Amino acid sequence: MSAPQRIWLARAAPAKPALGAVCNGCGVCCAAAPCPLSRLLRHRSGACPALRWQAAAARYHCGLLTAPTHYLRWLPAVAVPLFAPLARRYLAIGAGCDSDTSAEPETTP
Repeated sequence: MSAPQRIWLARAAPAKPALGAVCNGCGVCCAAAPCPLSRLLRHRSGACPALRWQAAAARYHCGLLTAPTHYLRWLPAVAVPLFAPLARRYLAIGAGCDSDTSAEPETTP
């Protein structure tokens, strides 16, 4: 068994949903391990650099989906309208939580 991993998320972030439940923007999956899409950023471990906190909605979102050219400066403007739908499909966004990571808030002594 590996040692627990510490990830940092906003206190107001929603609790991680059960495996298979609808995504609620908790950010656990993106903070714990790289997704296949984050490899476009040469991201290999730890929290995704495109994980963005949206305070007004009290949830995390993927910056690669909401602002792809900010992260992928090589992406041609003509490809931007196609990128988000393809990325959503590639990552199965909307298909339910696929992270089996267990997330517990840290207790303070």
